[in-house]
This record gives sequence, structure tokens and C-alpha cells, in this order.
Amino acid sequence: MSATLVQELPHSPGVWAAAWKRLKNDRVGMVALGITLLFILMVVLAQVGVIAKDWQKEVGTAFAPPHVVGKIVDGSTTAVVEGTAGANVDLSDVDPLAPRYKEWFEAAAKVKTATVVKADTLIFGGDQLGRDVLSKVVKGAQVSITVGLIAAVLATVIGTVLGAIGGYFGGKAGDFLEWVYNVFTSIPYILLMFSVAAVLKSGPLANVLGSGVWTVIIILSVVGWTGIYRLVRAEYIKHRSREYVRAAEAIGASHAARMFVHILPNISHVVLVQLSLHVVSFIKAEVILSFLGLGVPIDMVSWGTMLSEAQNELVQGKWWQLAAATAFMATFVTAFALLTDALRDALDPKLR
Repeated sequence: MSATLVQELPHSPGVWAAAWKRLKNDRVGMVALGITLLFILMVVLAQVGVIAKDWQKEVGTAFAPPHVVGKIVDGSTTAVVEGTAGANVDLSDVDPLAPRYKEWFEAAAKVKTATVVKADTLIFGGDQLGRDVLSKVVKGAQVSITVGLIAAVLATVIGTVLGAIGGYFGGKAGDFLEWVYNVFTSIPYILLMFSVAAVLKSGPLANVLGSGVWTVIIILSVVGWTGIYRLVRAEYIKHRSREYVRAAEAIGASHAARMFVHILPNISHVVLVQLSLHVVSFIKAEVILSFLGLGVPIDMVSWGTMLSEAQNELVQGKWWQLAAATAFMATFVTAFALLTDALRDALDPKLR
């Protein structure tokens, strides 16, 4: 009988289950989630080579304007000798092959028409080398979103863990972390980023890391954790003496459990807001690094390198590469920001 009564008692949903329920009721948040997942799916497909694998292929003329169907040259050539002879002139005595010239001219013209001209679709036009801008912007999304997301997640993890330790324990550990924080923040952000980039791209570390995307990710995550650390530390100082934390201590919860199981969900809205801001700022920082030659390698493409190329193109009136990169970046950044706001509202304990 008692077992039946226990089974019939209502169970309180967990923090994450309740947050998901609130998120599902937010239409804007769900639309933003769908757009974000669509971009992430596009990044994965580009990574495995399903889409945009031929982004370096020259498929059109240089600076081809955006069009749905147009004529482009595929690079093949046919040598045709233009020449005419009088209708009543017989060249047989001079050149035995003269009777075949007309037949050859007609065959060469057919081959030229069939092989050189073909139909193609360039929705966002072509760049200065005749490459499809749409394929470039999709491939660039793979690099920029990967850099922005992974670097922001790493910076958030570093800042959250250090802030949790400094705010929860305090004492000598807190003083040491405050000293490290002050050292990092005493150097201007741009100069610190360039200094770390110079160290990682030269010397023994360059041989280990190479010049790929992971170097940019490490640069941004190393210099971007300080803001998250400061906010998380303040939240942990405020929450460490509250009743629910004391109750967790009374039932035997460890320090790690109190820090990351009990306190962290209650300040997750702060962490998520910072994560969203860092994704946006890191995508912009990748633009700066790529423009100065400290970002992605020259054999790769990103939204940053596309915007850098578009500066010179815009002077010539070639606006479509700038428009494509800006539209894709603005759509992803806006959707991700709205999703983060929805998650913050779902997880904020004051709104429950």
C-alpha cells in the first residue's frame, strides 16, 4: 500500500526539464533554435565535404554579377581560322585540302558552341577569380562559426571554472586568481590578442599547432575568459552562503557538487548571456585577425577573409560578396543571440 502511494506522489521536474518546457513555449526562441541548428548542420555538411567542397573552382567569369541562369566560359578553346575564298575560285591546284576547309570550319563552329558555352546559376555572383560566392560563404560559415562557437565555449568554460573557484573558496586561491585576472586585464585586449597570436604563430609552438583554425581558437579563448570570470566570481560570492547551498552541505554534498550542481544552474543565465556575446565578438575578432594575416591560412576562406576581400571590390562597385557574407553572418548572429535570450529567460530563477 505504501509503495503505491509513493508511486502516485507528483515528482518535481528538474532544472533543465523545466527550462526546456519554458523554451518550447517561446516561439521566437524556437525559431531561433531552428535557424541556429540549420547553420550548425550546414557547417557539419561542409566539414565532411557534402556541400561547398568545390568552392575554389573557377566556375564563372571574374566578378560575374548575381544571376539565376547565365552563360559562362568553362575554359575550353577551339582554334578556328577565319577566312573566305571567292565562290568561283578553285584552290585545288594550289592546295589539295582546299575542298575540305568548309567542312572543317562548320564542324569547329559546332564544337565551339557545344563545349564552350553552357548554362550556370550564380545566385550571389562570382568573386575576382570567378569562384561561386555562395559556395564561398557556406565554406566560410564552416570556419567562422567553428571558431566563434568553440572559442566562446572554451573561454566560457575557463572563465566559469576559475570564477567558481575564486568566488566559492576565496582566500589564497581567490587572491591568486584575482592577480592573474588583473594581469590579463591590464593589457589592452587587441594588443594581448596580437601578442598571443605572435607567440603561437612563431617559435616551437607554431610547429605543434600549425597555422590552422585551432590556433585562432586558442588565441581567442586564452584572451577572452576574463569578463566571464569576473561576473561568475561575483555570483558565486553571492550564492555560496545561501540557504539551498547550506542545505546541500548538510546532506553531505561535496564542494564540486555544490559548485556545479547546485549553484551553477542558478547562475546559468549569466553564463549563457556571456557565451552569446563572446560568439559574436569572436567572429568579429576572427575578421580582424584574418585581415592582418594572423587568422586563418590563405588557402582557407572565412567570413572574415570575405569581408576583407570585399573592401577593394566595393570600390569597384562589386557589392555581392560583401552582401552575401554580411547577410549570412547577421542571420546567424541574430538567431544565436535570440536563442540565448530565450535560454536565459527559461533558466532565470527569478522568472520561474
